Amino acid sequence: MEQEIPDLRDCLALWAVPGIGSVMSKRIISYSGGIQQLFKSKTDDLLRIPGIGETLAEAILHDDYYRCADEMLEFANKFNISILTWYDKDYPARLKACEDSPLVIFVKGQPIDSSKKYLAMVGTRSATQRGQAFCRELIEEISRTHSDICIVSGLAYGIDVAAHKACVEFGVSTYGVLAHGLDTIYPTSHRNVAAEMVKMGGLVTEFFPKTVPDKTNFVRRNRIIAGLCDATIVVESDVKGGSLITAELANSYNREIFALPGRPTDKLSSGCNKLIKTSQAHLIETLTDIEYVLGWNTQAKAIQRSLFIDLDPESQEIYNALQDNELSIDEICRTVGMAMPKVSSLLLTMELNGIVRGMPGKIYARV
Repeated sequence: MEQEIPDLRDCLALWAVPGIGSVMSKRIISYSGGIQQLFKSKTDDLLRIPGIGETLAEAILHDDYYRCADEMLEFANKFNISILTWYDKDYPARLKACEDSPLVIFVKGQPIDSSKKYLAMVGTRSATQRGQAFCRELIEEISRTHSDICIVSGLAYGIDVAAHKACVEFGVSTYGVLAHGLDTIYPTSHRNVAAEMVKMGGLVTEFFPKTVPDKTNFVRRNRIIAGLCDATIVVESDVKGGSLITAELANSYNREIFALPGRPTDKLSSGCNKLIKTSQAHLIETLTDIEYVLGWNTQAKAIQRSLFIDLDPESQEIYNALQDNELSIDEICRTVGMAMPKVSSLLLTMELNGIVRGMPGKIYARV
């Protein structure tokens, strides 16, 4: 029997329950006979649902969450905010594919068109002039060559707002994912750029109005940034930067990661260098690198290699293993009998020399 699609007001009421979570909310809908019935249940009945403990059961029965739902519906109508549930056909397709995607998201601005391409640009809040210049140059190039690319970031200080401002300057669609409700903008100094973003993109959040932007909310926000996008670009980051959390999330969603390399002595490049060194990210210098890895521009000039390049014995072994096949890095390791770090290093060198090409899912083939 096909599951009945829950009503918007019901979903809002359930999403308003403290501690409900993305995975648990959808599990409850699957197991319960309906959200309205859920709120009328007794504690013992709730405890029979897998994953619900006494604390969450008490929270479900503690308050009138339909009052919260009605307040949100009124707020959305007043300020022209779209409300999308996980069950709506317009819910962003890439985000929906993530297990921990929110049950409900709120969007102010233009609809999120899943047929377009989406890139996340993230980085440190203490961005250098080099990092900000890279954002501007990359987005200017996007504005000239790809009208269907949208940039997603978190509207924070540093790299985030540099990317958003460049998009506004060059007319590239951009979305900011917030760690709070749409009743405010944090930081307040970014209100003007946020207002411009709504005209050509928008603001996205999973949080109700009056939500305080605390530390845990920023971590939750990062999964939406990664989940909305085809790939995540880390422009600048320390080895423990919040941007690396976004990169880890993107990797868990099987999305591609790019990182801008820097000098070993640059602290704000240490996180990017680590991602590249451990084969968690592709090295990025220009838009061509993104086009090549994601296959977004079939007309782009192919990376050429010398017909007479000499390979060391280990690289030659990897090249022979590929032959006419496309192999994952794990399959290459098993075939040539080398450890992952060694194979990753050799593949990176061969890729930079135009001998092999990397593809989504860490698949490699001869050029």
